[in-house]
Amino acid sequence: MQSISLVAPRLRIGEHFAFRSAGIIARPLQLLMAAPSLLFLGTLAAMLLRHPDVAFYEIDRVAFGLLIVGVAGRAVVQRQQLFVAERVTWPMLALTALVLSSVIAQPFDNETWSLLASKFLVPFTLFHLAPLVFDGEKRFRQFEFFSIAVLAYLSFTAIAFLVGAHWLIFPRFILDESLGHHVDRARGPLLQAVANGVSLNMLGLLALHAYRRGSARGIKMAVLLASVPIAIVATMTRAIWLSFGGTVLVLIFVSKDRCLRRACMGLALIGGLGLAVVLGSHEFGGGLNDRLEESGPVEYREAVYAGGWQMFLEHPLAGWGFHQMPAELPKYVSGYDEKLLYPHNTYLEVLVEHGVLGLALYVWLMWEMWRLGRGAIPAAERKGFLNRQFHLLWPILLAVYWVNAAMVVMSYQFVNGLLFTMAGMLAAQRRRAEASRPC
Repeated sequence: MQSISLVAPRLRIGEHFAFRSAGIIARPLQLLMAAPSLLFLGTLAAMLLRHPDVAFYEIDRVAFGLLIVGVAGRAVVQRQQLFVAERVTWPMLALTALVLSSVIAQPFDNETWSLLASKFLVPFTLFHLAPLVFDGEKRFRQFEFFSIAVLAYLSFTAIAFLVGAHWLIFPRFILDESLGHHVDRARGPLLQAVANGVSLNMLGLLALHAYRRGSARGIKMAVLLASVPIAIVATMTRAIWLSFGGTVLVLIFVSKDRCLRRACMGLALIGGLGLAVVLGSHEFGGGLNDRLEESGPVEYREAVYAGGWQMFLEHPLAGWGFHQMPAELPKYVSGYDEKLLYPHNTYLEVLVEHGVLGLALYVWLMWEMWRLGRGAIPAAERKGFLNRQFHLLWPILLAVYWVNAAMVVMSYQFVNGLLFTMAGMLAAQRRRAEASRPC
């Protein structure tokens, strides 16, 4: 009896220590699981504001990894199905497998793997994580508020750049001429004017949706919507101007909602007045006229498109391999001395690097993405964020992405992540609608 009494307290002390240690280790995981929507939105923010310097290069990857751990842990605890295959999943998996087979066969290169993540791995993962995170109207509202806040930030930054108030621009690396492209335009934290313009266009549509359904109105919202056309002008990019103008015109003539049509007509009027003021200004008009008359980008695109087509004809089936086009394209383009040339066209890049099969998979993926907007809406969600009006906006959101993908390679994590997050929401809603149908 005496020996038992001596051992038992030690066991209890050891068990107590083990439980305390396990609790300390599990506490960070509990924090990650407590607010998955905030973790998700924080990851998107990290992708938007990531500093391109090496010291900060992996912050978006760290945030992405924490998101996976937090959402997966929450799904296990709540006994949710962690992975659900959608119709969109199959072209995603096939395209990713095709790209991975190409990357694995190449020598390791950090830039190649980073592009692989930005174009395929990250957006495809966010598509499947979004249904586990945004599972109620409260979290949809958080996503909506985040979209409006990012729109306000990007619009403010673009207009500050346009008027020369550079001291208002944050982060400061946006002004660093040694980083990114288009230092003379409002390029935002994405460091590329087209990517900034696509973000403004897509987020502007989400803001219009919030205004139309009454979740965000008032003077502040009106000022924000009025700032978007000026921010679009500040990008100094003709493709962005055309896609934004086309978006507004489509909504004016196609939408049956009077409130939305009036808002779009107001945007068109403000955009026209803003463009007139800028053209009439001696300070800004010269730069804008130069952009309108500039022919260099058109000639460059004609040259790289012709060179890219020649590359495709040499390897039409298997393609040249992922991220091989920039280094090989200069051999097929005359008149340019650069060692690297970029196609500035997502579809041409996919065709050249992955052949006819790769482009077919990409077109299949985008077809399935478009079909998500045709799904049924559960009765309980008809007045929520993913209502019928959002379904009508979805093809326009995709069209903005598709049109600009013909002008630039869509390798921007934030833009891709934003689009595929909304696609994941729609896929989950379709599943809920099918589950609610009477047998």
